[in-house]
Amino acid sequence: MFTGLVEGIGTVKAIGRVGRDMALTIVPPFDASECQIGESISVDGVCLTVTEVRHEAISMDVSEESISRSTLGTLRQGKKVNMERALRLSDRVGGHLVLGHVDGIGKIIRKQPRQRSWTIRISMEPGLTRYTVEKGSIAIDGISLTINKCFPDGVEVNVIPKTAEATTLLSKEVGDLVNIETDLIGKYIERLMGETGKPRSTTNIKASGFDSNILKKLGLGE
Repeated sequence: MFTGLVEGIGTVKAIGRVGRDMALTIVPPFDASECQIGESISVDGVCLTVTEVRHEAISMDVSEESISRSTLGTLRQGKKVNMERALRLSDRVGGHLVLGHVDGIGKIIRKQPRQRSWTIRISMEPGLTRYTVEKGSIAIDGISLTINKCFPDGVEVNVIPKTAEATTLLSKEVGDLVNIETDLIGKYIERLMGETGKPRSTTNIKASGFDSNILKKLGLGE
């Protein structure tokens, strides 16, 4: 799990194909020797597992599923990527809870300067906007951002100078693709409510292990 507060920008060193999967080697913005084989690292918002640590670089496997749902398949040698190591339980959560499980791909359709900041409008794949809400959170290329405005086909976000400096977002142009992960809270609520939009049987929910007090707060308890 991640916070969406990008640690820095890494550089793709090598890309290898293994059938329909991909092997990705990156020089990270942090000390590679501190990484452990098996740990999770977010690359442009996609949670990947470290398979090898060598000198200044780390290697990770990218499954066919991750390639199909994200922009990682478009990466080339020398490309810059946003990177974040997994959240420690003792850390402050400065952004929001990000799983690194990308929901789909968005496209930058407008990019405008506004005083010291930038506003970026992003169109998204159908079905993703149902999980967006004004002033809610969204992860774009692994960056935790606040939604300024919601539209039927996407969202508008604001990029402050610090975010612009620490990530690759402002280096992208209109028409470029980005990875989108919506806030997981909305997805869980939808699942609990069921497809009809009405609360599911609380008997079934309780059997799943949900605390009754939590159910009452959600308006699902008796």
